[in-house]
Amino acid sequence: MQYRDFGNTGVKVSRLGFGGMRLPTENPDYAIELLREGFRLGINYVDTALYYLDGQSEVLIGKALKGFRDKVYVATKNPIEDASGANWRRRLETSLKKLDLDYIDFYHMWAINWEKYTKLIDVKNGPMEEAFKAKEEGLIRHISFSFHDTPENLIKLIDTGNFETMLVQYNLLDRSNEEGIAYAKSKGLGVAVMGPVGGGRLAAPSEEIKRLIPQGTKSSAEMAFRFVFSNPNVDVALSGMSNLEMLRENVRIASMEEPLSQEEKDTLEEILREKQRLANLYCTGCNYCMPCPNGVDIPRNFTAMNYYRVYDLLDTAKDAYNKLKNEQKAAESCIQCYQCEPKCPQKIEIVRQLEEVAKALA
Repeated sequence: MQYRDFGNTGVKVSRLGFGGMRLPTENPDYAIELLREGFRLGINYVDTALYYLDGQSEVLIGKALKGFRDKVYVATKNPIEDASGANWRRRLETSLKKLDLDYIDFYHMWAINWEKYTKLIDVKNGPMEEAFKAKEEGLIRHISFSFHDTPENLIKLIDTGNFETMLVQYNLLDRSNEEGIAYAKSKGLGVAVMGPVGGGRLAAPSEEIKRLIPQGTKSSAEMAFRFVFSNPNVDVALSGMSNLEMLRENVRIASMEEPLSQEEKDTLEEILREKQRLANLYCTGCNYCMPCPNGVDIPRNFTAMNYYRVYDLLDTAKDAYNKLKNEQKAAESCIQCYQCEPKCPQKIEIVRQLEEVAKALA
């Protein structure tokens, strides 16, 4: 296992972290042994949250930590449900009880954005004040946040100076936080990333993904991990592992001293630029075509199609399309009114391409 300095926290974390969202709760003994095998293989960072797996994730992790507490750093998350510091404190105490711990190493403001930070967190008698008190009392070691917002607002949260580590989305298909990740590293924050295989999207077999480096890889999932691990600004990548085979394979990849050589990085970057150019031929996601009078989410339909057309991820593309269909925003709802096409700066034949999306993915 490879290890990295976790920002300026003074902690070294394993390149691979154990995510607590996909533990096999139907077999608690197996889940506990799975976690312990991960610890034995060198994983020293485990991430969970108060409500994961209907509240069972923290309990299972707490049991697995018996005998390993001095070797493993624990991260969990507090949902910001209101502006009350007292309520935030009660949720912290609940997590400590469920984990059966005296303290939590990395305690996150869960899934925050800039509006939530300004209106609910950094307010008088609010969660931020309570977090500093809890840290002084030794109940938490480091104050962290997990993030779902725009890249611009990620920079704002980093610049508050109130956080020591962060958890953000980052993978081959979603690089929107890449600059923010580099900025966080420059400011001394520890950087953890979630979704290194795109929430499973990049785990699907794809010859196109496997060909992203000339030397090849065993699977598209391996390529996805190697891409994330090769970013020097990423300290730990979380994976929700549900069986021993997946665990051992991910540990194997995380144990490579050099996930990608410089030549491979250069080649990969060149190919990804070309992939983005191809994707942009279909749609840049500028949203000028929106709103559609019949409710079709045109950019998301084209994103789904790009999973298939650019990356050969047909199952992923169909899953994305089915979500749109359930929301009544899919391409097949297009009534060919042509109101979108004059608004497109790229002069894309939107109606024709929506027909292609429906034909390929419906």
